[in-house]
Amino acid sequence: MQKLLDPTLLFFAFGMFAGIVRSNLEIPAQASKVLCQLLLIALGLKGGFALAKSGFDQNVLTSLGCAILLATLVPIIGYLLLRKFLPAFDAVGMAASYGSVSAVAFIAATQRLEDAGVGFGGYMSAAMAIMESPAIILAVVAAGFLRNAGQANSPATAMRPGKVLHESLTDGTQLLLLGSMAIGYVTAESGRNMLQPLFIDLFKGVLALFLLDMGLMVARNLGKLSAGQAPVLVYALLSPFAHAALALGACRLLHIPAGDGALLMTLAASSSFIAVPAVLRLAVPEANPSLYFGLSLTLNFPLNLVFGIPLWIELARRYLPA
Repeated sequence: MQKLLDPTLLFFAFGMFAGIVRSNLEIPAQASKVLCQLLLIALGLKGGFALAKSGFDQNVLTSLGCAILLATLVPIIGYLLLRKFLPAFDAVGMAASYGSVSAVAFIAATQRLEDAGVGFGGYMSAAMAIMESPAIILAVVAAGFLRNAGQANSPATAMRPGKVLHESLTDGTQLLLLGSMAIGYVTAESGRNMLQPLFIDLFKGVLALFLLDMGLMVARNLGKLSAGQAPVLVYALLSPFAHAALALGACRLLHIPAGDGALLMTLAASSSFIAVPAVLRLAVPEANPSLYFGLSLTLNFPLNLVFGIPLWIELARRYLPA
């Protein structure tokens, strides 16, 4: 019960309540964007400071290699399963969304780990950025094959694959995160002393405000759940547990420590409701956004935030080395 009384989680629940009762409470779009940017900068800086202190070792390469493996396997497996009961392009969209990752879930997980006193590597911020792109790239490639196979006419508004790949690899979220991490790494302890009051000490307060906004957004998109067919809803409910189990198995095999493993499980179990929908709307317009966006935001994100992250942390602590 005490875990459910985390203030950030309660702000998320409060936002959902306000949205469900149709309150006029709202966080202005620009303010929400600023909150997100503050969180990403803080996350990158903390990762850079930690990396400057620990340096590069075998754990870094192992964890990043595991991240790449998971980011490639999850969307491929997802597409092969979803193609059995969804039209091809909808399967591509769902596989891309559930094969990519959520920065918000990752940020929430790092805070829960810190609250629990479980250490993790600063390089995990880079792992998160790495895991965002493979699913997008695979979706673009798969959509191209489908169009060439005659399953749909390529819309005139579709982006060229080269442009999509460029945008997915230079996405502002990734650049802000990695740039902040580089700044934290270069400035090390002196940079931490200067920036701690804004980006470290206020992190949890900013996260609470951001999750309040996310709660409002989830509540106002709940209607999109009805667009899912029963098999899709089953996949959306069960796949986070399957993906987390896959990550846990890989982490055990590679002897990845508990903190890093919990974050890899969180990332594998999460889905993208920001980067992937933004790209797929232009790159794969044939896919139904009410499926890949609606289910990701209104089902996967709350499931991970409320139940998933505490479970992944507990499993990591139990089955992975400290």
